[in-house]
Amino acid sequence: MEFIKALLNVDKSKENIVITIVSGSNINSKIILSDDVIIYNNNDKVDWEPIVKAVPENKKSRLISLNEEKVYVEFLRKENNVVVCGAGHISISVIKMCKLLDLPVTVIDDRHTFTDNAIRAGADNVICETFEKALDKITGDNGTYFIIVTRGHKYDQVCLEKIIEKENAYIGMIGSRSRVRKVLDYMEEQGVSRDKLNKVHTPIGLNIGAETPAEIAVAIMAQLIEVKNKEIGSGNYSDELINAIMDENTKDIPKAQVTVVSRKGSAPREVGTKMIVSKDGTMIGTIGGGCVEANLRQIAFQSIENNECRLIQVDMTGREAEDEGMVCGGIVEIYVEPLL
Repeated sequence: MEFIKALLNVDKSKENIVITIVSGSNINSKIILSDDVIIYNNNDKVDWEPIVKAVPENKKSRLISLNEEKVYVEFLRKENNVVVCGAGHISISVIKMCKLLDLPVTVIDDRHTFTDNAIRAGADNVICETFEKALDKITGDNGTYFIIVTRGHKYDQVCLEKIIEKENAYIGMIGSRSRVRKVLDYMEEQGVSRDKLNKVHTPIGLNIGAETPAEIAVAIMAQLIEVKNKEIGSGNYSDELINAIMDENTKDIPKAQVTVVSRKGSAPREVGTKMIVSKDGTMIGTIGGGCVEANLRQIAFQSIENNECRLIQVDMTGREAEDEGMVCGGIVEIYVEPLL
């Protein structure tokens, strides 16, 4: 469990990468890189330098081949944080939903009465300053979700101009299609790339016919959840998985971790998806369900029994898969490792 303990101590504001050798004589050798510094290493005999140099520049978790070994490079998601520009009626509902979803939320507005309302609604952090000054204090990262719902188009544009160049997981901006189009066209004329502008979710929220502030907040949060949960190529050790591993009541029960390390075609779960299998048969998380999960549970039991790591390929494209109900298709590689 030393790896998990090290994982719990990483600074989530930094770029953290877990690198695991998943085949060959050095199988299950691991390091944790935190802003390019190795903070955990379970095998000093491995020459990690060429492996670190081979880390994908696109920051997508993936399986790579190097010196006849397969190596899984996993970019960990940074801690989620929602930043709401504006503290009006929609924002108050957004704040309340963030609290229900355990999403930390920061609210920005330059009106004391409105920021007081945000505090009462449960915002974790409230900044009462001009939008320009407040956003200068927020750097953004791949776990930051920006929601722009200010009191007027002028302020929406100011916020977007400040946010568009920041690293982010999501930007959503309220407004009519015609008004939004004018804002985006203007920003393109000012030198902002159209690729960045096209990633802005605007008009904000899923199209569910929302009318009231609360309904609009539901549409916004539904879209944010959709983006968050469909993020491709980032690993995540959820609180549920960590608790299952570290729980005092079950820590003595042998366990194995099952991770999707590569995916081709329309396989049901993304790279980085994890599941914990305990020797008592308990499973936490899912990698897609059905016969795949049932078969992998047996492999996990064997891994626990033999204290052996395995890299398994599961083909969901053949007739056998069709007969057993795996309609998604695709091929995945699964890494199974006992947790010691």
